[in-house]
Amino acid sequence: MTPERSAPQARPVFVFHSSWRLRPGALAVALLAGGLSAAHAQAAQPSPEPNTLDTIVVSGSYGAISSFMAPYSVDSVDASQIATGQLRINASEALARVPGLVVQNRQNYAQDLQISSRGFGAQTPFGVRGLKLITDGIPASTPDGQGQAATFNLDTAERIEVLRGPMATLYGSNAGGVIQVFSRDGQGRPSITAETLSGSDGLWKRRLGSEGEIDGVGYVLDASRMSSDGYREHSAVRRDQGFGKLTIRPDDRSTLRVVFSSLDQRNTDDPLGLTWQMARDNPRGVASQALDFNTRKSIRHRQGGIAYERRIGDGTLSLNAYGGARRVTQYLSIPSDVQQRPHPSTGLQTHAGGVVDFNRRFEGGGAQWQQPFGFGGGTLTLTGGLAYDRSEDDRQGYENFIVEGGVEHLGVRGRLRRDEINTVTSVDPYAHASWEVGRWTLQAGLRRNEVKIEVDDHYLSNGDDTGSRRYTRYAPALGASYAVTPALHVYVNAGKGTETPSLGELAYSAGGGGFNSALGPSRSEQIEAGIKALIGEDTRVDVAVFQIRTKDELVVAEAQGGRNSYRNAGNTLRRGAELSLDSRLSPQWRAAAAFTYLDATYDSSFTNGTNLIARGNRLPGVPEMNAYAEIAWTPRPWVTTGLEAVYRGKVYVEDTNTRAPAPAYTVLNWRTQFEQTHGPWTFRQLFRLDNLLDKQYIGSVIVGDGNRRYYEPAPGIAWYAGASVQYTF
Repeated sequence: MTPERSAPQARPVFVFHSSWRLRPGALAVALLAGGLSAAHAQAAQPSPEPNTLDTIVVSGSYGAISSFMAPYSVDSVDASQIATGQLRINASEALARVPGLVVQNRQNYAQDLQISSRGFGAQTPFGVRGLKLITDGIPASTPDGQGQAATFNLDTAERIEVLRGPMATLYGSNAGGVIQVFSRDGQGRPSITAETLSGSDGLWKRRLGSEGEIDGVGYVLDASRMSSDGYREHSAVRRDQGFGKLTIRPDDRSTLRVVFSSLDQRNTDDPLGLTWQMARDNPRGVASQALDFNTRKSIRHRQGGIAYERRIGDGTLSLNAYGGARRVTQYLSIPSDVQQRPHPSTGLQTHAGGVVDFNRRFEGGGAQWQQPFGFGGGTLTLTGGLAYDRSEDDRQGYENFIVEGGVEHLGVRGRLRRDEINTVTSVDPYAHASWEVGRWTLQAGLRRNEVKIEVDDHYLSNGDDTGSRRYTRYAPALGASYAVTPALHVYVNAGKGTETPSLGELAYSAGGGGFNSALGPSRSEQIEAGIKALIGEDTRVDVAVFQIRTKDELVVAEAQGGRNSYRNAGNTLRRGAELSLDSRLSPQWRAAAAFTYLDATYDSSFTNGTNLIARGNRLPGVPEMNAYAEIAWTPRPWVTTGLEAVYRGKVYVEDTNTRAPAPAYTVLNWRTQFEQTHGPWTFRQLFRLDNLLDKQYIGSVIVGDGNRRYYEPAPGIAWYAGASVQYTF
């Protein structure tokens, strides 16, 4: 089978219909779903929905390929899984079903979600680190690896692809995994949709959208506002999102897409973390420092991009460019005396202050050529390209207090303490080859990662913190898949990757110094093997095992005064296994499950400040076991209901493993959605209950918090209800 070639832009999910069978006894993995056979026999008529056990994906190969044939771990979460019975507020709703991925909702919109893939990104204290986030070809991660999942617009998402393992390294440095969101193209008759949603803790969401095709031009327009008082005290948020997309086909061989999106959050409260005792006594509570300093964050984000794709002969040329701006102002809880403390050797006040304020401009683009050939009795597809990304921050720091008449006022902007231009640039050429011949699918790729980080210090009264570093590494990856039978594929792949320090990690040296020019990248070597099996036409099982060795891991060298300095120290070893199952038990019933086991430990001893971190200590922020299961029932075409179960193992909160870990927990969620159509009108209603058993648990942790406020409690039982109306012209 030769998959349709195309560039990695937003496209419909193509459905792979298969009549292949797995013969009884072919492999023991077939037994994993053998108990489902009785339910299969109950199907007296064809399923009312298409077989979606296999889809076409683009992640991992830079072109379209069947997810079943791909020689690596990749999952596609489709539009119905993103939307049906879901709130579409946080990516954690849709991504819980993906094995190997841990997505934790901090219940804190000032700090974004906490996302890790096979342990990559688990230790970041805020935002998303170590993963490549992409939406419609536009990076949601800066070249230094810091990302923002809040920019994902789930209301317009057609699918989300999640790539894990060695092939992710082909997306550049800081790509321990890749999460790509593809928005849908406007198609069919124009329609307009209005939606409202309400729920616990003062949550409400209002949305207005329109999409369709007029005179051959597809369009999608969407605007929404979400507001919540928050589960915890001092955690209120209001978030406005906007989205627009045009799809133009000048002729039958070319496509032009133009995309724009926006995100606004003004004065989003930050409740900070809690100590263990505080979390036990009052999980809705807040640290007093959050109230004293009125900790909060404001975000204004705009981005746009254009992508052009043209088939020339059998080849495909893809060009894209993007740009945008991001403004962030954040008030921290750093005490005033810490900011005024002189450096022990210079006597200067070197602290950068308790207010972060920056204006970021970012832009980039790329060019790619993909050419298939007939070769050796199969199809060889060669891909080559160049990616360019740049971000520039005009960054200031201010004291978070002022003194008037001998009275100290907290949580306000005071004197300037930092003034810098921070620039990060990456220029990465890459090449990829995929050869499908007989029962084999062979892939190889190479990317040259070059990241340059520059700091130009304009605030010189406390010394010059100007500095720069350039990191250059090659990322190779190889993969092979073999069809034992048409319904049973085995695969193996291996690769090397790099994680460069972020601007935040380079900002300070131990002892209160400035730019940490001695900080180097961490390097990883990964290997993965797996099995993909289709059992009948209605069940798919994927199993993967993997090992990741990392050298020169970036660890905290010193945490004091509200800021961390980093160094290269311990090596780590991560070994694990993933299992996913998707089965249509009957025309009315569908089940899915995902399980992850991850043994993530330090593979060498090192010191963190005055603490000895022993070899064998577990990596903080990484649960040993993680699982998801759901069963969905569609008794009538107009109603769907489902039960979800989420299990997460205990999570250590710092490197010594001596502080109380966040305990393991299991929560159950229930969802129901109704739909009615009357002529041009379509009505939908949503009811949802999360945490049915009212479990009290820690939903996420702040790894290595210097104040030992590691814990972020999650809500008890919560209700949500919504309704929408759509009119099609």
